[in-house]
Amino acid sequence: MTVRSFVVTGGGQGVGRAIVERLAADGHVVVLDLAGTLTWAGPDVTLVSGDAGDPDTARRAADVAESAAPLSGWVNNAAVFRDAPITAPPSEVLGSVTANVSLAVTGCHTAVGHFLRHGRAGAIVNVSSHQAQRPVRGALPYATAKGAVEALTRAVAVDHGPDGIRTNAVALGSVETARYEEYRREHPDVDRQMAALHPLGRVGTGREVADAVAFLLSDQATFVNGVVLPVDGGRAALGADPEAT
Repeated sequence: MTVRSFVVTGGGQGVGRAIVERLAADGHVVVLDLAGTLTWAGPDVTLVSGDAGDPDTARRAADVAESAAPLSGWVNNAAVFRDAPITAPPSEVLGSVTANVSLAVTGCHTAVGHFLRHGRAGAIVNVSSHQAQRPVRGALPYATAKGAVEALTRAVAVDHGPDGIRTNAVALGSVETARYEEYRREHPDVDRQMAALHPLGRVGTGREVADAVAFLLSDQATFVNGVVLPVDGGRAALGADPEAT
């Protein structure tokens, strides 16, 4: 019997899909994603199609989830991967940064508002990246946005912890997804490179990310608030060793 529900933005594929599949074991999951992205489904998974950065669409996703079971968790996973170097016009750079930040801001706004209206405790997990701390070349807007998302996570945690609303983030390393597999086909040496970047010697799996997200949303994490949890195999902890060679 379903006793709770969740919303996962960008849950149609990749890491988002893994999160949805894991949370479906704990309740009903509403996937907020663009039309056509959810090519699979299950009895406890519902699609609300649209832009996760649009407040009306996000509110509709919350209402659909609530109609299935009390909404208890919200995952801001949707992201935009679009580069704009700092030499580009500022409006282009800001547009790319805002495209990502607005997804998390809208999700937090919707989730907090919903929990407050229902007088209910709840949990939010924002999906960040190791790039918030250590950017890679060619990803300036994405890295900048993820830094903002981590600050947003802490601010919402401080503001709404007294309401029983916990807000945390997971900062991901490289993860096996269809997008990663495409990159691997184009770069045959990527496995060796990724093994060197991640102290565990490999990239992560979607299920490993999903388990961390499920924990942060669960009753086992009721005193965890304002945390940015690296789920990166140690990538963020690794410093370049000039004597390694």
